[in-house]
Amino acid sequence: MAQVSNEVVAIGRRKESRARVRMKPGTGQIVVNGRPVDEYLAREVLVMIAKQPFSVTETVDRYDVRARCDGGGLTGQAGALRLGIARALAEADPNNHLALRRAGLLTRDAREVERKKYGQPGARKRFQFSKR
Repeated sequence: MAQVSNEVVAIGRRKESRARVRMKPGTGQIVVNGRPVDEYLAREVLVMIAKQPFSVTETVDRYDVRARCDGGGLTGQAGALRLGIARALAEADPNNHLALRRAGLLTRDAREVERKKYGQPGARKRFQFSKR
């Protein structure tokens, strides 16, 4: 997390996804990989997840966000974007930190996919057992 002039840079991660977020004062425009956030994330629920830090801190339409997301799927990228935006908001205005912390938005979701084991079809699933 670094601050370049009036632009705040932060990184968010979720599952295999990473989001590099650049935030500066503006009109509330969110652009992900060169496309508007509602066009990029496609589902309304994912857009709500990504915008959650703004509603918690009541800073809707006060910052412009440019983000580069890569890795994983759209759900992971939405979660990574949410963490990146929350970290950027906490750095831009330290008064936001407590509200974001209480809402659980500054905590990285550490859950990852469990690896597949040999001799079985998935991580936990077993092949059908036959006694005879």
